[in-house]
Amino acid sequence: MTLELSVDRSSPVPLYFQLSQQLEAAIEHGTLTPGSLLGNEIELAARLGLSRPTVRQAIQSLVDKGLLVRRRGVGTQVVHSQVKRPLELSSLYDDLEAAGQRPATKVLVNTVVAATAEIAAALGVAEGSDVHQVERLRLAHGEPMAHLCNYLPPALLDLDTAQLEATGLYRMMRAAGITLHSARQSIGARAATAAEAERLTEEAGAPLLTMQRVTFDDTGRAVEYGTHTYRPTRYSFEFQLLVRP
Repeated sequence: MTLELSVDRSSPVPLYFQLSQQLEAAIEHGTLTPGSLLGNEIELAARLGLSRPTVRQAIQSLVDKGLLVRRRGVGTQVVHSQVKRPLELSSLYDDLEAAGQRPATKVLVNTVVAATAEIAAALGVAEGSDVHQVERLRLAHGEPMAHLCNYLPPALLDLDTAQLEATGLYRMMRAAGITLHSARQSIGARAATAAEAERLTEEAGAPLLTMQRVTFDDTGRAVEYGTHTYRPTRYSFEFQLLVRP
C-alpha cells in the first residue's frame, strides 16, 4: 500500500513532526492496520526528499508512543492505534462552575517565552518565536484541583492577570471575538514530581491525570496549546461512547 505522504518545507512545523503526524493519522484511521510493514527509512527518505535522520526521528517518535515497533529481520511494523476518545470542548472553569464547585484561580506565570519545538509544532509557529505562556492553579472550594499551563500565539488577546483570575481562558477568548471550533486532545497519567505534589497538595509520586490539548478556531488556526495536570481524587474525565452502525 502506498501512503499519500508529503511535507511542506515552507511551514514552521519541523519536517519530522509533519511526517510523524501523517503516519499517526494513517494508523488512527486504519489506513495502516496492525501488522502492516512501514517502508524502510531509506525508501521513505528518498520518496519525500528528506534526510534519513529526519525520517528516523519521525519513526522513533511513534515507536516511543507504542504505535510502531522495530523488528530485526522484519522491519518497522504497526502495533496498534491509540484509543482517542473526544470530550466536549469546554474549560475546567466552566466545568467546575456548572457543577457548583465555586472555581477560583491563582495565576503563577503570565509572560512571553520562546517557543520550544513541541510548542511551535502545536501552534504552527516558528521554533524560538515569541508565544504567550500562562500558568495557573485552579481551585474549587479553596482546594487545588489542577495545574494549567497554556501557550497562545502572540497578540491573540489581552491576557490581563486580574481577568485571568476572575474568569476562564475560553471565556476571555470568546469575549475577544475568537470562535472556538475544535480541539485535538490526549489524556494520560503519571506520577507527580515533588514540585507538582507540593503545588497540588498530594504526596510525591502520587498519580496525576494529564491532559494535552490543541484548540483551533473556526478558521482552522491553532489558538491554544494546553498541558494540564489534575488531581484524580478531585477530578475525572467522563466519556460517552457510541457504537458505530
